[in-house]
Amino acid sequence: MAARAERARRAHPREPQAAEVVKKYGQISLTRVPYTTPSNQCWPGGVPFVLYNIGMQMLQQPHKITILYSNDHEVRHVRMNQPHPARVTPTWYGDSVGHYEGDTLVIDTVGIKIGPFAMVDMYGTPHSPALHVVERYRLLDYEAAKEAEERGQRELSRFGRDPGFARNPDYKGKGLQLEFTVVDDGVFTKPWSAAISYRRPLGAWPEMVCAENPDGYFPGKHAAVPTADKPEF
Repeated sequence: MAARAERARRAHPREPQAAEVVKKYGQISLTRVPYTTPSNQCWPGGVPFVLYNIGMQMLQQPHKITILYSNDHEVRHVRMNQPHPARVTPTWYGDSVGHYEGDTLVIDTVGIKIGPFAMVDMYGTPHSPALHVVERYRLLDYEAAKEAEERGQRELSRFGRDPGFARNPDYKGKGLQLEFTVVDDGVFTKPWSAAISYRRPLGAWPEMVCAENPDGYFPGKHAAVPTADKPEF
């Protein structure tokens, strides 16, 4: 499915260090030079950063849900109807557990690992080990999905952002809406929420692999592609 950003209600960073990080990235942007992000350095995006992907597929099984994203073959695994372990070992996409509340899929994620380019959004906002993300997915009928997409396109056009994959104009079925909430007492003054709408895209599922073009983002500088001295399996 193709994603369209719909709306966001953000809180200001609480910690001065976090606010300084966001300010620094803003100053870099004014020079028209990109700053380093997980996506342009070929690193796992984490949650909720990974949600910026413009393509998503959700594979449902009785005891788990697998979420595939278009960029860099990023994959998330959600255990259904199970609690978080008493002690969570931090991982790139955290420990995700899900359940249904009526027709709404709720995914609760904690234990998101902090990497060298860790951020929760494209503004470069950092996160702490306390990061907690709750996602709520529900189907929308055609008219509601269409209205959500159009609202998102208007918002994106205000900021000159790419609206994502082209929607399949012949598909008149349901869309999918994601509303997520971010809680991180180590960074934000209060929880903040955002919404994304998904529609069936036009064309085939794309393959986007950062590591195949590690010199394409910063001329003369190689991306910090993750490497390992020995196999991990």
